[in-house]
Order: sequence, then structure tokens, then C-alpha cells
Amino acid sequence: MENNSLTLAMLAALKAGHKIMEIYMNPMSDFEIEQKADNSPLTIADRKAHETIVSFLKNTPYPILSEEGKSVSYEVRRKWEILWIVDPLDGTKEFIKRNGEFTVNIALVKQGRPIAGVVYVPVTNTMYVADENRAYKLTDIQIKGDKEENLFYISQQLPYTFSHTGLIVVASRSHLNPETNKFIEKLKQNNKVKLVTSGSSLKICMVAEGAADFYPRFAPTMEWDTAAGHAIALACNCQLYQYESNEPLHYNKENLLNPWFLVKKV
Repeated sequence: MENNSLTLAMLAALKAGHKIMEIYMNPMSDFEIEQKADNSPLTIADRKAHETIVSFLKNTPYPILSEEGKSVSYEVRRKWEILWIVDPLDGTKEFIKRNGEFTVNIALVKQGRPIAGVVYVPVTNTMYVADENRAYKLTDIQIKGDKEENLFYISQQLPYTFSHTGLIVVASRSHLNPETNKFIEKLKQNNKVKLVTSGSSLKICMVAEGAADFYPRFAPTMEWDTAAGHAIALACNCQLYQYESNEPLHYNKENLLNPWFLVKKV
């Protein structure tokens, strides 16, 4: 992938994050919460972030599949060899709860496989970035204007080396179900297990960077929930695969719903 496309995605995620934080930090904000057809929440922050990201990515050669964008038929999408898959605000429930565990997700997908990803955490001003070869965690991010030469940050290559005893399992704060508990209990038969709960695609990034060993997701997710994090995981040599078939998740499918999956540190 061209470096300028990845930098553009980074800028888009940052600017979207700034829009989200303007709303999040204003105590007088009305989040304008709506319920979508699947009963998931939608806020003004989702919409503003989507508009911001599109304003950047529309300048690339690649079409955009966004959670908050217009529905595109599979007959059209199946012809897209390369596309952006975007979740402008992943973890809307966490945003509404004001616990900080939400992200901006932007992935570039080629022939069903994520080849680059950006996951931005607005509350901590932290970003995970990956291409097909390397992944980095960026901190102390500053931006002046909309141009790549005005982007400053401190970066560390992933994965880190974390020292911990036993296994750390990270699971969804909002979707901790019996199937997940069963998986954890099975691990406990031979290991000391610590459970950590978190929201959004942060869970994939925790395994990718080395802070957790497993992330089981045995509840519904959509392609835009995982594509960017999947790119981070692949660049960190982590496994992310369908739980029952051990096949990798595939993107830009006719049905955009993901199967159950497991993220595992190698």
C-alpha cells in the first residue's frame, strides 16, 4: 500500500476523533441517540465522524464501506478489489456510558484481506497503525492542519514484550455471555487465568500488542468492527480466525456479519 494512503487514513482518524471528543467532552452535549434497525445505538458523534472520514478518503482511488454510509449492494461491492472499511465510532455504547473505551477504525482491504489498518483511541490520544509488514503504537499525537507534514507523534513498534504469569483473556464489556464464560473455564483447567473486560476494537489491539493472550468473541460483530484491528493483529503475527473452522475472517462478503472468532497471541 502507498504510504500516503495510510497517512491519509491516520489524518482521517485523528480528525474524526477530534470531532467525537468535542461532543464527548461537552457536558451540555445532547448525543442525539437513535436506535438503528439492529437496536444498536447511533449518535451525532457517529455521523460527524463518518462525514469527516469520508472527506479525507474520497480523495483516494478506493471506494468506502462505512457503518454509517449508504448501503451498497453486493452486486456492486463484489467488483471492489480494494476498498476502505470504516467504523467511524466503534463502541458507541461505551461512548454513551462515557467510559472512554471507544475507537475510530479504518482498514484497507484487498481481495477480502485487511492489508492496512488504523485504530485511534480519542480519549487517550493513542493510535495503532499497521501495513502488511509492521505495526506501531503512536502516542502524544499532534496535528496542525490537514497535511501529513504537520503530523507529529512518538512511535513504538509492536508487539511489546509483556511479562505476566498465567493467561490474560480480554472480553467484551457489553457481550460477556455463557459461551465466553465456558471458553474461559476451559482455559482455567490447566492455567491461571485473569479476565479483563474492555470495549470496541481495543480488545484486538490488546492481544496484538502483547497485553493479552486471548480475545474470544462469541457474539455478533460486523466487518467494520474488526477489519482495522485484524490488520494490526496480522502485522503483529497474531492469529484471528473463525472459532469453529479456524479459517481467517473474510471481508466484503455478501453478508457483512462476522462469524464467531478468536484472537490469539502466537
